[in-house]
Parts: sequence; structure tokens; C-alpha cells
Amino acid sequence: QVQLVESGGGLVQAGGSLRLSCAAALGIFRYRAMGWFRQAPGKEREFVAGISWSGTSTSYADSVKGRFTITRDNAKNTMYLQMNSLKAEDTADYYCAATNTDVTDVVPITSQRYDHWGQGTQVTVSA
Repeated sequence: QVQLVESGGGLVQAGGSLRLSCAAALGIFRYRAMGWFRQAPGKEREFVAGISWSGTSTSYADSVKGRFTITRDNAKNTMYLQMNSLKAEDTADYYCAATNTDVTDVVPITSQRYDHWGQGTQVTVSA
């Protein structure tokens, strides 16, 4: 049963923007921290951005700070990643992930803390 579904990936020129969405089943969205990870060909999966269950706290990888913004709409069980000023090095498969129930405002940044994963959406940035 698919419970996290990403969308919004595609091909964009360097300097352009994309918005990724992650739609979640209610049971794995509410009261959970959420995150975006990415994996480029030949590289390990890396943390991109995360948001606490309430949306109060966010965390970003240094490589995307100031360019990407993570948000969530708890009424729609959906998380977003607005990606601006895209660079060729942002090319990767992007995955959304959810922790188990976590009502702290600490945002996990390691993949081991996330228990549910989507199938991924591909982002390609042409130079």
C-alpha cells in the first residue's frame, strides 16, 4: 500500500524553479516529522530538508539553504519543497519521508530516523 506519493519533478534549466509535493495517507502524516532526501547517480542518499510535525521547525542542508523552502499543509496531508535557483548539482531522485510519531519540534536529519518512504520523483537540471 503506497502511503507517500511524490510529484512535481521534471526537467528544468539551471536557474529555474520546481515545486515538489508529497501527499501522505493521514495515518503517516499527522504528528510526524517529514523530510526530503535526494540521491544522485553514483552517490549516497542525502538529507535535503526537514520539517517538524507542527511546521514550527525546519532544517536544511547547507547546499540548499536560501534556495529551497519546505512547508507542510496538515489539513491536506501534504508536504512541499519549493526549489528555486536550481543548479545542475541539484539533479537527483527526490524522496519524501516520514518518521514515526514525533511531536517534538526537533527535525531529524539522518535517514535512519525516517520510517516511511515514497517512491521518489526525478529532478533534472540542465546546465
